[in-house]
Amino acid sequence: MKEVISVQNMRESDAYTIREFVPSKELMYRAAMGVYLAAEWKGTIGILVGAGNNGGDGYALACILADKGIPAVIYRVSEKFSEDGKYYYDMALEKGVKIVMFTEETDLSGYDILVDCMLGTGFSGEVRGLYRAAIQGMNDSEAFTIAVDINSGMNGDTGLGDLVVKADLTVTIGFLKTGFFLGEAHRHTDKLVVTDIGIKLLEEEYWLCSLEETDWNLADAEELPVGSTLEYARQQGKLVCIPGKTPILTDGQKVCFIGEVPETILSLGE
Repeated sequence: MKEVISVQNMRESDAYTIREFVPSKELMYRAAMGVYLAAEWKGTIGILVGAGNNGGDGYALACILADKGIPAVIYRVSEKFSEDGKYYYDMALEKGVKIVMFTEETDLSGYDILVDCMLGTGFSGEVRGLYRAAIQGMNDSEAFTIAVDINSGMNGDTGLGDLVVKADLTVTIGFLKTGFFLGEAHRHTDKLVVTDIGIKLLEEEYWLCSLEETDWNLADAEELPVGSTLEYARQQGKLVCIPGKTPILTDGQKVCFIGEVPETILSLGE
């Protein structure tokens, strides 16, 4: 069983962890390392970064790749930085990573791997400006596409978005977000990988299962909140049930969806 949480819960849990346990720069490095470990890095690599901490994950990832002797090009889709993003941007420069500004004329078609570190879980609404051109460029390329934390352009709570990165792999940070199981999210990613970076969850919200597995005979029940059972979670509307798709959990980390795309997704008690 894997937790599924809202964006607000993630934001508050992240802030609590930083305040009480782990410095924010360390969490960013752990997130980038989780992305590095989730994929096979070969061929030409482009990393598209935005203004916030999602962009910071991209700069930190480029530093890790550089340390491993793997070259990558960073495309900045914004001239702004978060504080931690600027820290890893400076580090990437020191390590000799090639960093250029993305423009509407930038051609992404020659890359084997493209990494989406543009818009994080805090994004909602319509994609505009260079971000729109960058997402379209990624979607038009034939590269293996990796989205970090969430596919840029997608609302982390609802799974909706007018233009969303289509990812072969999404490496979400800490916990699965509710948006992955709502709206059009199932059309935008083939595989989810959850990377645990040590965030202390403040509130348990939902638990992932499939419709075919609601009769689990679980030793997994011990992973539910203390004193609860799978049946209790079902009665409270806390199970995310996906008809027509079976989530396959490997080592509690990889969530691969197989089967036909469902016309509807029953989830979050709805």
